[in-house]
Amino acid sequence: MIAAMRTITIFGSSLPPGETTSYSQARQLGRAIAACGWAVCNGGYAGLMEASARGAREGGGHTIGVTCSVWPYQANPWIVEEIRTPSFPSRLMTLIERGDAYVVLPGGTGTLAELALLWEMMNKSTLSATVGGKKPLLLLGSYWQPVIDCLHQETHLLVAGFAPRAAMDLITMAADVEEAASVLAERLRQ
Repeated sequence: MIAAMRTITIFGSSLPPGETTSYSQARQLGRAIAACGWAVCNGGYAGLMEASARGAREGGGHTIGVTCSVWPYQANPWIVEEIRTPSFPSRLMTLIERGDAYVVLPGGTGTLAELALLWEMMNKSTLSATVGGKKPLLLLGSYWQPVIDCLHQETHLLVAGFAPRAAMDLITMAADVEEAASVLAERLRQ
């Protein structure tokens, strides 16, 4: 029996055009994922979603775009397999369910919502119950560091005797694409 291809779900902004550093980094990430023999799954639209899919296709990889019928947009041309969902919540859950691992790139409120839901599902173990297992969650670069720093403040609010969940331990900060690919390879081998 042939093992199913691993899928890396990438979350990121729809805004950056092709000449930006973040677009170039997302494209490089897609290429690195394809080089490992994994599929790229993302929201299927423009910006960093397009960049990661483009890099994956240029590297000979498979791409999955999870789009939403709420918006009139078409999937970007680098998407091989489109999954059209009826709502933003179903789109988000499909992106989460498809992933064997997750990489979060810079983004706005949509990306923040994706990160927050995924992280909370992991923190409360509902991810394991819903889609099975503990999965790698990487933040690429330092963009989300202020969010991490803000949430670290919660540890100062804890009541004595309360054992907090290790929410911060669920996140891995990767400085660059090479580190992200290395961490994913190591974690997905386990």
